[in-house]
Amino acid sequence: MPLFVIVRHGQSQWNLENRFTGNVDTPLTDLGRHEAREAGVLLKQDRFGIGFTSMLQRAIETMDIILQETGQVDLPIERSAALNERMYGDLQGMNKHEAEARFGAEQVFRWRRGYADQPPNGESLADTYNRVVPYFESAILPCLQAGKNVLVAAHGNSLRAMLMRLEGISPEDIEKVELATGIPRQYNFDPATGRFDLLPK
Repeated sequence: MPLFVIVRHGQSQWNLENRFTGNVDTPLTDLGRHEAREAGVLLKQDRFGIGFTSMLQRAIETMDIILQETGQVDLPIERSAALNERMYGDLQGMNKHEAEARFGAEQVFRWRRGYADQPPNGESLADTYNRVVPYFESAILPCLQAGKNVLVAAHGNSLRAMLMRLEGISPEDIEKVELATGIPRQYNFDPATGRFDLLPK
């Protein structure tokens, strides 16, 4: 069965500073690069046919480091803004504790974790889903159906949106899902049934 692997980028500078990053193009930290190398070590035995990233440097560099570790630096890569992190609007650049002090912890939690809650001038997870999943269906899924192993390096919320499609997670339950930086999540894809089976860590 084709292998499908998704990885949230390693720690970024604004992750370290506890800021809302959104689609601001912040770089990886040294720890983020280490996390990407560790992800590459975990994937060293796997051979991929194609990779996908967002247009943001933290995802692109994470992919580059993983491929260096796995010896697949010539892997074809497609980049798309459809996989970018959700746009947090007026919250972008704001420290999360400062946001809680200004707007209240419950409201900030709803903006961060809720499915339909839209931060001021930003995207909800539902908005993110509505660009990520059509791209997944049109660009990524056909590669798996053709028998290719596929690697995706993207972002916490774009991957959470994708998880809803892969695992059938409801809008209510996605609130509880958090993806750690630099930890590969691996699936076997069954072309006959279209099913994604999560592999044990």
